[in-house]
Amino acid sequence: MIKSPLHPLHAVLLAGTLPLFLGVLLSDLTYYNSYEIQWKNFASWLLVGGLVFGGFTLLWAVIDISHAAARTTRQVIYVALLFVLWILGFLDALIHAADAWASMPAALNLSVILALLAMVATWLGFARAHWGATP
Repeated sequence: MIKSPLHPLHAVLLAGTLPLFLGVLLSDLTYYNSYEIQWKNFASWLLVGGLVFGGFTLLWAVIDISHAAARTTRQVIYVALLFVLWILGFLDALIHAADAWASMPAALNLSVILALLAMVATWLGFARAHWGATP
């Protein structure tokens, strides 16, 4: 199978997801240590951005895999990771909607999981072989 990069728009969407979810984690860590409510607001805004980028990345990946002649395990894992990332991100957004300190430590714990999932999904997305390539 020929190695080829992601479509540029898919790459931008995937690459944008990781720093947004890392920003959520860093904002939650800062809020956890400082009790300054604005950090929780920052985390909520970054989370919405991560969900938008992650949602479009998931949509692109689903379209890619549906057009693939043969699906590999790595492709299925990539799409499943993006799906789990989006669902957990949505749940984290609901937790962040709680009043001030009521969201802690659940929001922080989910943010750690989201950042790890975003790292793994980004690695898989950029390390994959082109799904429709012919030798």
